[in-house]
Amino acid sequence: MNKRYADIVGWFETNMPVAKPELHFDNPWQLLVAVMLSAQCTDKRVNMVTPALFEAYPTAAAMAAASFEKVFPYIRSVSYPNSKTQHLIDAARMIVTDFGGEIPDDRDELQKLPGVGRKTANVVTSVLWDNPVIAVDTHVFRVARRLGLSKGTTPLAVEKDLTANIPEEKRPTAHHWLILHGRYVCKALKPLCGQCGLAPFCAEYKKNNGAR
Repeated sequence: MNKRYADIVGWFETNMPVAKPELHFDNPWQLLVAVMLSAQCTDKRVNMVTPALFEAYPTAAAMAAASFEKVFPYIRSVSYPNSKTQHLIDAARMIVTDFGGEIPDDRDELQKLPGVGRKTANVVTSVLWDNPVIAVDTHVFRVARRLGLSKGTTPLAVEKDLTANIPEEKRPTAHHWLILHGRYVCKALKPLCGQCGLAPFCAEYKKNNGAR
């Protein structure tokens, strides 16, 4: 790791040694569903709708047998409920028919499921199986660029920079470090730079406040 990465990773290890998903789940199926629902939606909102959804459809097989009209009311308050309802049902059916009812632990296999892109697959495989991948959502993208960890202009470019510079064993946790920092400190519109312990290492902060 170069010095900036080393300083930032070191700060997180000291100040945020435990970093976990804020989505609520008890098994791989529930995590997959929650992550799919969280696209362009807050974890708080997802956590509000998933208890009833999981009770009604505790397995992929149960969801696979459901109709759109039955599933939709459970998630109507999340973003893009129509497409997400269909994706959940279609993904569940593929899990049953192609993967024996089990959530695949391979990122490429996961991306074959309807509604599952690279970010979702990275989150699921990282959280469940500690795969050394980093999912880049809007928070990670913003924080990585502000801190100076990447100049990438696409999520994939930022992912490649982070993956190349963060050791494998730290990547699953690093994903959550960056998400939580972006959610609560390095906010999109009003970053809390005065309260940020990473300010001494932050490229954006130094640019806006004069290099020191």
